[in-house]
Amino acid sequence: MTTLGDVNQGITQTAAPVRHFTVQLSSTRRGARLARLLTERQLADWGEPNTAAEHIVAELAANAVLHGRVPGRDFRLTLRLDTARTLRVEVTDARGDRVPVVPNPAQGCAESGRGLLLVAAFADRWGVDEGPSPCKTVWAELAPDRVAL
Repeated sequence: MTTLGDVNQGITQTAAPVRHFTVQLSSTRRGARLARLLTERQLADWGEPNTAAEHIVAELAANAVLHGRVPGRDFRLTLRLDTARTLRVEVTDARGDRVPVVPNPAQGCAESGRGLLLVAAFADRWGVDEGPSPCKTVWAELAPDRVAL
């Protein structure tokens, strides 16, 4: 026989909250470094240390500072860990007109874009969302089996 206490305990165990962290950072090398350090700390606080996510944040934040910088405008870092333990990393900058493209490795050494090859290697999925104007958000997702790298 199932009691109300058993039902409540089952609901409590399956209803883990979505974890969410967002911070605005200056579009400087210091801001990019801080993004990586805050990611490391936040994931440790959540009990989900993740070196792959740290590398992804380092690359996306560096790109936001180098390619997405508009003087006087910050970039935003968002981390979201859902109930299925999928980690989503988002970096939003003020240059929606400059959309990143992964270079073709067969074409040899490109001047830029090699860091996005790292993002593609570490993430299960990644992409770019346009807007709200004039912004863009570059995001990457890591599945639960990739979270504990």
